Amino acid sequence: MIGNHLLSKERYERLVHQFAACRVLVVGDIMADEYLRGQVRRISPESPVMIVEVQKEEIKPGGAANVANNLHALGAKVYLAGFIGEDEIGKNLVDTIQEAGIYINAVLVDPSRPTTRKTRIIAQHQQVLRVDRERTHEAPLPLQEQLALQVGESLHQVDAVVLSDYRKGALSPHTISTIMASAKRFSLPVIANPKPASAHWFSGATVLSLNQAETEELAGPIPLQDHELATYGAQLRAQLQVDILVTTLGPRGLAYWCKSGEHCHVPAHAIEVYDVAGAGDTTISAFTLALLCGATPLEAACIANHAGACAVRKVGVATVSPEELLDDWDQR
Repeated sequence: MIGNHLLSKERYERLVHQFAACRVLVVGDIMADEYLRGQVRRISPESPVMIVEVQKEEIKPGGAANVANNLHALGAKVYLAGFIGEDEIGKNLVDTIQEAGIYINAVLVDPSRPTTRKTRIIAQHQQVLRVDRERTHEAPLPLQEQLALQVGESLHQVDAVVLSDYRKGALSPHTISTIMASAKRFSLPVIANPKPASAHWFSGATVLSLNQAETEELAGPIPLQDHELATYGAQLRAQLQVDILVTTLGPRGLAYWCKSGEHCHVPAHAIEVYDVAGAGDTTISAFTLALLCGATPLEAACIANHAGACAVRKVGVATVSPEELLDDWDQR
């Protein structure tokens, strides 16, 4: 089944306006995205490499913190939980997150690791190098248990839990199962955003989202024909044992498969693309909030496609506001 624009403008606007009533807890790998921007004017005399004269430094929330940022930008009240290192970059990142209006639920200090930091060096608007500083081992068991306990104690004040796993050690199988069991007691939906290697840890999730590359790592090349796509996704959803599997397909839009047997490929809108970085987080954030507001999976997918279209028209990892979502309808 192919779908798009299968909801009225009035329904679309009503759902987007309701995003502000949603309360979401994001738990996962908190990272710092650092950008060093400058110019290249010469080559190093020490080695044949470019010398970048840094003119601007910037740190943005990354990983689970970027997911939280996307949900917040769309209008939701957002809480964040996870780990940072015992370092200045972690403290500054928490300050940045709080200043943005995101609530700190349980951001614990793990002395066994630095705050995960991905430094991108950009010259003449082109990324020339990325430097990663991280330790990806699981957090010590006492910290895992403390995180799960504090998350469990706060579930009465949220409408959904998002588990954002980048395989940096915040979400172990033990932590995931404990949090999911707590969420089940409160009848809260759990939205999982895993890497392929950990996807099976989220069995029982309400929604599990993957991008195209992640989906293909788990199940092989994605078919081009929609009738083949229906079977392909249904089999993967059954293997992962989740209620809804959502896959973002880049320029092809997105597809979802439900436990009920419902499935749909929602094509992307024809737009000028400037940058796809972070668009997947924006897309699944909009899908999540739409579901929480009572949208059907198809309605949520249509809204998510609009959000993704807004995101890729911006340069860099970008968020989307409700106002931009509403304006995007009128541009179709």
